[in-house]
Amino acid sequence: MPAVENRIPNRLIHETSPYLLQHAYNPVDWWPWCDEAFAKAEAEDKPIFLSIGYSTCHWCHVMARESFESSAVASLLNESFVSIKVDKEQRPDIDNLYMRFCQRFTGSGGWPTSIFMDAEGAPFYGGTYYPPGQFIRLLSHIAQHWSLHRTQWLKDAQALLSALGQENAGAAPGHEPPFSMATEQFRGMFDREFGGFGSAPKFPSPHNLMFLLYTAPDMAEKTLLQLYKGGIFDHVGYGFCRYSTDRFWLAPHFEKMLYDNAMLLNAYALAFERTGNPLYQTVAEKILCYISREMTAPGGGFYSAQDADSGGVEGAYYLFTPEETIRVLGAAVGARFNAYFGLSEAGNFEGKNIPNLISSPGFDSSIDSLLPSLYQYRKQRMTLHLDHKIVTSWNALMLAALANAYRIFGDTGYRDAAVASFQWIESTLCRGDTLYGGCTDGTLGIPGFLDEYAFYGYALLCLHQATMDEQYLRRAAALTQSAIAQFYDHENGGFYFSGTRNAPLILRPKETYDNALPSGNSVMAYNLNRLSHPLSEQQNRFMNGCAAEYPMGYGFYLFSQLPVKQITCTLKPGDDLTRLRIKSDWFFRLGNPATHPLIDNQTTYYVCTGTTCLPPSTTLD
Repeated sequence: MPAVENRIPNRLIHETSPYLLQHAYNPVDWWPWCDEAFAKAEAEDKPIFLSIGYSTCHWCHVMARESFESSAVASLLNESFVSIKVDKEQRPDIDNLYMRFCQRFTGSGGWPTSIFMDAEGAPFYGGTYYPPGQFIRLLSHIAQHWSLHRTQWLKDAQALLSALGQENAGAAPGHEPPFSMATEQFRGMFDREFGGFGSAPKFPSPHNLMFLLYTAPDMAEKTLLQLYKGGIFDHVGYGFCRYSTDRFWLAPHFEKMLYDNAMLLNAYALAFERTGNPLYQTVAEKILCYISREMTAPGGGFYSAQDADSGGVEGAYYLFTPEETIRVLGAAVGARFNAYFGLSEAGNFEGKNIPNLISSPGFDSSIDSLLPSLYQYRKQRMTLHLDHKIVTSWNALMLAALANAYRIFGDTGYRDAAVASFQWIESTLCRGDTLYGGCTDGTLGIPGFLDEYAFYGYALLCLHQATMDEQYLRRAAALTQSAIAQFYDHENGGFYFSGTRNAPLILRPKETYDNALPSGNSVMAYNLNRLSHPLSEQQNRFMNGCAAEYPMGYGFYLFSQLPVKQITCTLKPGDDLTRLRIKSDWFFRLGNPATHPLIDNQTTYYVCTGTTCLPPSTTLD
């Protein structure tokens, strides 16, 4: 590839997105998503090629090298198309809509997402990664037949768009969450030997494990154990990669996402709370170590992701040979490391090794003292691209995880980090009751979507439960009202992904399915339930109807519906909560003697579950 300094940049050079800037020197005449691009397509009667991805995506890099750096591909695109590049993490609304079309059109989805559409934004063809030869043939076909066949293409695609629009009405309302059906579906997919569900690829889906810790702890614990033992966990630098390409959790897709690690931190902390097994605390603490040293911005906030590729090779950063570890650690210690983490001459991934504990009969915590040397060696050996964009919804998940870690483990450092995160979000990403989608290099993004409000409300509720500071509860309630005003569908129920402060697209979808991330609708159900909001029952009925169609796809929603003890505590004078661990299945509030009187001048608890309330008591079971 010619040196960047000798090339002329395209329009993406003026963008803030790390992903768009990666493409700023492509020979493709890229546009960002803007009115001018659509006006050009209309004026020149050209189809639009929309490419959606993100900066740490392996297959996005591959398609960039093979096609978007190709003069032959660029010539076709520049002559016959208007080409738009979108960072899915800056514009999740665009990604949400066109990914749904891609999934309907092809039966699957992924990134990069490749969409062909008209000047109105109506898609008529889509896919994901295309090899260069196939991509050139597809471009040539669409360019040659656009004038003659576009009416039929758009007519054929309209049925898919109509189906997407009809999804907004939701299913028939349901009265009960399908707990048992979901648990049985998970049971039927469960890998009894290696944990997880199905064969490959396998995703951690920590929100499912949070639900299963209450309904089928054997499946949840087996999966949490195997996740840690596998190569999906970075045993040298800590933190989890995005998913496993095999059933063993050995060979991951090597990118690391903030949201995965935040949600897995929640799951391991909850597992410790439920079982007392110290291994879960160890894993949680290692995730927190990773976040602190790799993903925390100096001025505040958490970065979004680290790349899967190094030097153009997927996973190269994470791989070792036995000789390397011996050279760094010495012969005897290196041999011990290699034996413990399964490093061999033959290797377990493309001739090299992913350190793992899959075959280990047990755990040896003393091995951790060997890791700093290898960690520093690895950092000096090659660099790892960091997407330094800050995404509000993902930062909210990290804030929630920090708050839960403090509540469960009691380490005041986690509390301080959570409070600092709250203060940074409030000062940087909020303007009154408006949340923004994120920021990059100090530049604020566009107004936030449902996920921003839902996830931040969830984080504030977690922070309130960890600290008993009423300001967080009040802020959660205020932002919930703002979310209802912007996103709620008063006719059919449920929340739209885009709100009244967001730019309109051709459709306004609702996300209910809990995928790699919980859906905004699932998290709103959690928030409304905890706040005892009048809209809670209506949201539950809407989501029960959706979940009935595929219960195991609604793990966080079902977690939100598990029984909760509503506890109001009135403290006697001079008493405090230092000896009390507030549990995840409680919603705990401090009362006052005027509304919740003391009994025998002792700290008194008022406990309700559902519609049943117990007599006040001076003890708490």
